[in-house]
Amino acid sequence: MPKNTPYSLPKDSKAWQQAVDSVASLLPDNTNLQDFDALQSLPVFALIVVLPAHVHALDIHQYVQSWVDEQPSWHLVTVAEDTEASFVNITIDTSGVDDVEPAYVSSATSNTSVDANITGTTSNKMAKPPFVPAQVFRYLLVPVTDTLMHPGKKTAAAHIIDDQLTTRLRQDLEKNYLAEKNNSAQNVSGTKSTELDSLDVVDCHILSIGHMLRTHKMAFFDMDSTLIEQEVIVELAKTVGIGEEVETITEAAMRGEIDFDESFAQRVALLQGIPTTVLDEICARLTLSTGARTTISALKALGYHTVLVSGGFTYFARYIAEQLGIDEVHANHLDIEDGEVTGHVQLPIINGAKKAAIVAHTAERLGIEMSQVICVGDGANDLPMMANADLGIAYHAKPIVQARADAAVNVTGLEGVLYALGYPALIPAQ
Repeated sequence: MPKNTPYSLPKDSKAWQQAVDSVASLLPDNTNLQDFDALQSLPVFALIVVLPAHVHALDIHQYVQSWVDEQPSWHLVTVAEDTEASFVNITIDTSGVDDVEPAYVSSATSNTSVDANITGTTSNKMAKPPFVPAQVFRYLLVPVTDTLMHPGKKTAAAHIIDDQLTTRLRQDLEKNYLAEKNNSAQNVSGTKSTELDSLDVVDCHILSIGHMLRTHKMAFFDMDSTLIEQEVIVELAKTVGIGEEVETITEAAMRGEIDFDESFAQRVALLQGIPTTVLDEICARLTLSTGARTTISALKALGYHTVLVSGGFTYFARYIAEQLGIDEVHANHLDIEDGEVTGHVQLPIINGAKKAAIVAHTAERLGIEMSQVICVGDGANDLPMMANADLGIAYHAKPIVQARADAAVNVTGLEGVLYALGYPALIPAQ
């Protein structure tokens, strides 16, 4: 792949609005198609299917359509890209990466391009793909019966789609994937596999249509295991030989024996005496999550204000934010005197509740409505801020977080956030 390969995404696209307009006759009388809150209350859903390019697909279009054909209560609309949309270019430094193919895009593209080039840079670590090539299929699902077309039926309708369509799709894709692996394995060794390397072969997002129609303006990201691959406190503990002690405290907190703030204070106390040279060494070996540069570059090109909010430490959070070009940072201050960590905690500690408060205060300060905010994270302490945002997205997250998030990204890098927001797959710029 050439260095600094430009990719593009549509900006100010009306694709989802056009899909809604096309089914106006199926909606309740006097429904205002520009009233996103009213549409949000109805069981009208965006269905987004994200399939990594390395997973050989069933015919997804045919698969979804065949399910709808069996369900007289539902109408399906394939979301085609707005041919009048302008496009923003995201220039990604792919130095040293030669195994990334252009992502498949399932909708039409436009020749109109807006110059908003943002160049990412690779670190001196082993180069990795800037994102995971994927196929993205976008649909609108609308009830055609009065029984389902009622605000009170929204949750039940979402469960119907999830149980009858996406669960079956996952199972069939897994079977297909396993069969292909077995064929390949038998050709090589004569052995047969009965287990998948991973159960995550597809992401299916079932979202209220209001999420797709609103213009989001601000994105908050957790740091540890979200923007970066590591948990910084674990890296610190391993480096200075206090891994067992930190793990004991963490497990006690998970059992509910001590709360987050107390466990945080105990772990920080164990860091007393660590020199800043060690902190710098850890900074140097932190690795960005696949797709992190691509995602932040894309969001900034699309006009988002980006924020890193972490229960970790500013010493590392500011370094990561600088690497990614993130607009502002909120994290715990790591108290340092005479070149060493003191082990003292500075209040307030950024826990889950504080994260949610930071999101609300930042939105208020910038004059942005909470309905224009998205939050991305992986841990239980991210749930409060995700719950308050218009769209809370779990990234390679714990099961409890995935269950309570609006969308869960598992099969791509962090760029899967863009697809959960309703954007088509990244494509090479024309």
